[in-house]
Amino acid sequence: MENNYQYDTIVENVINRLRDRAKIGFQKYGTNLDRNDLITEQWIEHAIEEALDFSLYLTKLKEQIKKSL
Repeated sequence: MENNYQYDTIVENVINRLRDRAKIGFQKYGTNLDRNDLITEQWIEHAIEEALDFSLYLTKLKEQIKKSL
């Protein structure tokens, strides 16, 4: 890391949120992403499902913004 690194609250917030999500995931599923019981196709399916959820959330927010204009 460079000597002139400036503390970035946004980066730290994201790091903390990732750690929190990892803890929640472990509590919920009893494992973490180091697991090796899924094949590549299953990992891809999980990612697709997450992306679909993300698109739903963005669409909802877009509709809310349009209604408020």
